[in-house]
Amino acid sequence: MRDMDIVHQRMHSANWSWSALLWGSVALFDATQTVVVMHSEGMQHNWISLFLTTFISFLPWFLATPIVLKLGRRLPPMRLMPLSTWLVHLSACLAVGAVYSAWTAAFQHALNPYAYSDPKTFLQLWRALFYNGLLSHVILYGLILMVGQMLLSREKIAHQQMEAARLNEALSRAQLDALRRQIEPHFLFNTLNSIAGLVREERNEDAVRMIAGLSDCLRHVLDGSQKQEATLGEEVEFLEKYLDIQKARFAERLNVRVDVDKELYRAQVPSLILQPMVENAIQHGIARRSRGGSVRVGASQSDGLLVLRVYNDGPSLPPDWDRSQSGIGIPNVRNRLQSLYGDASGVRIRNVDEGVEVSLTVPYRENGTK
Repeated sequence: MRDMDIVHQRMHSANWSWSALLWGSVALFDATQTVVVMHSEGMQHNWISLFLTTFISFLPWFLATPIVLKLGRRLPPMRLMPLSTWLVHLSACLAVGAVYSAWTAAFQHALNPYAYSDPKTFLQLWRALFYNGLLSHVILYGLILMVGQMLLSREKIAHQQMEAARLNEALSRAQLDALRRQIEPHFLFNTLNSIAGLVREERNEDAVRMIAGLSDCLRHVLDGSQKQEATLGEEVEFLEKYLDIQKARFAERLNVRVDVDKELYRAQVPSLILQPMVENAIQHGIARRSRGGSVRVGASQSDGLLVLRVYNDGPSLPPDWDRSQSGIGIPNVRNRLQSLYGDASGVRIRNVDEGVEVSLTVPYRENGTK
């Protein structure tokens, strides 16, 4: 609601600006045309007074425009009923027309721009201007209302886009929270089990090192709780801490290589994006094999896109893997990318060299740029 009020204030300020520009242009055109046409036809008038009178006569319409727009917002004339709406607008139209006629009549009476030898009285001029201009008053009033409805529609669209962006951000944050909740139980449970195993084996130094690594990982998750994006360098740093713990769990069964050019470290990526991809590779490709395996992490940039790749040499995917897949890691990643980048992003999973590769594509954007 507060955002809507801000939009209203901006629109109100803009109304005066475009109203001044519009009516100033109309007044200048009408005054110039009136003088030029009458002069070309050989008429003899007080040309400066005629130009000034014609130009200034539009001032009441300029002052009335924001009021008419506000009235149109409160009582939109979009339906035939209720009749009271149309009576209000008709009364307002006649009132503006009456003020316009009185204003113009006052100038014509004072300056006599048409150089009449027997000038009319103010009341005669006012009546003539009011009745002769009834149709033009209705047309001008209707045009203002029409423009007002167009501006209101644009305002509603802007508000809807603002709400959509807010909902998109809320969705991304919810997905990030869901991913964080996914990381913590699995990761924490397995790590604590590994620490307990190291303690039982009296490998106290390794246990202390794993506890320190677990603390760093959890601190990273908590510190970035409100961040939708992080630099690739931050993600790689977190991934390496995560992998140190996994290496302690799997020992020689896990071989990891992170091959990311440091020139790409400033690239913006969704926070906590690499970890679930690597966890998925370890869980489905390494943990199920007694001899373990290898995981490779890479990144490249081309044509304005950043591609992150995670490969494991575990079992290849079966033909129907996309119908039988379980878990929320990769689907969560895919949904987050869609909400953050739309169709400019994507996730691809395929069999490569007797293993499985997950590739993630996002728009390439460095930290500090938009």
